[in-house]
Amino acid sequence: MSRSFQNLNIDALFLGPKSENAVFFREMMDYAVSEHMHWRSGFHPGDSAFITSVDRHEHNYRETLYRTEGILNQLSAKLKNTSIPFFSPRYLGHINSDTLMVSNLAYVMAMMYNPNNCSYEVSPTTTELELECGLDLCRMFGYDTKKAWGHITSGGTVANYEGVWVARNLKTLPFAISQHPQVKHLVSHKLPEQLRNMPTAEILDLISELHGYGVFEEIRDMTCRGTGVRHEILGKLLVPQSKHYSWMKAADIFGIGQDNIISLPVNDNYQTDVEHMRRITFDLIEKGESILAMIAVVGTTEVGAIDQIDEVVALRKECEERYGQSFYIHVDAAYAGYACSMLLNEQGEFVEYHDLAKYHQTAGIMPEDISWPKPETYNSFKAMKEVDSITIDPHKVGFIQYTAGAICMKDKRILDLISSKAAYVFQDADGSASTSNKAILGSSIMEGSKAGATAAALWAAHRLLPLNVSGYGKVIAAGIVTAHRLLEKLGKLPPIEVGKHRFEVHIMPSPDFHMINFTFKEAGNNSLSNHNELNKRLYELCSYSTGRAYTNDFITSSTILDYKEYGDTPWRYAEKCGFSRSEWEKVHRIYVLRAAVMTYSLRNEEYFEEFWQQLHTIFVKKLNQLVDEEEKKARLISNLYVPFIELA
Repeated sequence: MSRSFQNLNIDALFLGPKSENAVFFREMMDYAVSEHMHWRSGFHPGDSAFITSVDRHEHNYRETLYRTEGILNQLSAKLKNTSIPFFSPRYLGHINSDTLMVSNLAYVMAMMYNPNNCSYEVSPTTTELELECGLDLCRMFGYDTKKAWGHITSGGTVANYEGVWVARNLKTLPFAISQHPQVKHLVSHKLPEQLRNMPTAEILDLISELHGYGVFEEIRDMTCRGTGVRHEILGKLLVPQSKHYSWMKAADIFGIGQDNIISLPVNDNYQTDVEHMRRITFDLIEKGESILAMIAVVGTTEVGAIDQIDEVVALRKECEERYGQSFYIHVDAAYAGYACSMLLNEQGEFVEYHDLAKYHQTAGIMPEDISWPKPETYNSFKAMKEVDSITIDPHKVGFIQYTAGAICMKDKRILDLISSKAAYVFQDADGSASTSNKAILGSSIMEGSKAGATAAALWAAHRLLPLNVSGYGKVIAAGIVTAHRLLEKLGKLPPIEVGKHRFEVHIMPSPDFHMINFTFKEAGNNSLSNHNELNKRLYELCSYSTGRAYTNDFITSSTILDYKEYGDTPWRYAEKCGFSRSEWEKVHRIYVLRAAVMTYSLRNEEYFEEFWQQLHTIFVKKLNQLVDEEEKKARLISNLYVPFIELA
């Protein structure tokens, strides 16, 4: 076994559910703060002190410090009273978990220097760290780092916006070229429908030619960037039914219009249905429509589904060969993107699928009875190097604190279409616009001022945890193993009896990642509405809704799978739970409990068994509480009703 498989202990990465690593964390936090104070005091040591000992003992000075302390005491009380304990294995809800100690410490260390990564002038260190992190992520997905580019955003939403931004500006460039007398010959051989759907690489090659003619900026002003949106050019944005809500907002913000979003149906596993996707794409091309972009999802936030990216890439190639037309591909891998690291060896190469299970066992990250991923999921990750841009969220499965999203772009030439100039931020010494990496970040992103501390946090995480099986792979695998064990336990859980009531657990099909969806159904209940109310009330008893999340014994999240979003796909689960078709037609939605199982601390089988026994007891307790509430409510209604009868 390679030594590097052994030199990373997951438990030493986090502060711990019980602050087990408190001594080390406190020492390093003191180090982070002390280093900054030394930096300040050492700057031009000959300068006299601004604040003297006498000043520090003055009454109002001391009073101000006491007030500061009091405010921080109040804040601490508020935070401890109502914050959510993501660090605990009792929290299985949103896509949250404990955060890496090294990231917390690096964030605090850099935060005190207050760098703003919009401007290299005020962030020479952290801007470089951000660009380095972007290339780390590009490398993980298989992009050529000599050509690719990536950076940190405030989250997946802004990263998705940037994907739409570059796709929109790219789409209108060929038409701008066709209207310019000096360079229109570059596209004169193209039919109008071919101009609408040119391959990304071919358009980017045109950018290089425009620079050679010296007319690039002039042409760029003739794109939608200068003239505004023309819907007949932009066309349709193809987005799966499983989409994040950010895509609807993007259509609004970028002037695409939500009516120009075409929803791609999902299959029974909530992945984009390949046949429907193909049929819709061919139909649009044959009608002469433009396709702005095809969006695919790697890790849906509701059920953890991973689209078949290889099929999307294959479809694009088929369109190019069959019609001479193409489209931009953006993958929203905000949730599951970091899981790509589980498939890479220590040289950053994909392990062949037939060797993967053995490789994971040898690395000690997977037991023999559990394997991940499914073949189609593996093929999806391996095909991501062919797409044009990718969203990924370090603040999800990267275990980085908020806010830290990111976007990776396959070809950095695309930045020319969105870059802007602000003289005081982006100029070289001679007054010309800078083209170096020192300025490309600030001039080519959607956000303005942005915390350099986030870049420091992510950079430190990537240095400690390489983006391969022996780094991030170990941490992510711990959650996947726990999710598989929990699914197995839930699937075999005998009915829970509470008085005359009997409750069964139903689980959704095995997810592509570590998102578990399940419901409790009362035996004999044929009402889907009542079923939804039951699980909604259970969620309220197991969430922040109680108003006392810290003292709650189990915290989870929930979601609603409805006809409006998914068509009849959720009906398959409603049917599995025992509801009739007529009930589904009447209600058209099913409320489910949702748990993203990201915790690293349940990977030990013995500890997991102890946790499961506790969880089973909690389920019984919550169901008893719910039944008691319903019975009290029934008695109250009965007591109010009797006097009314007597009065009548």
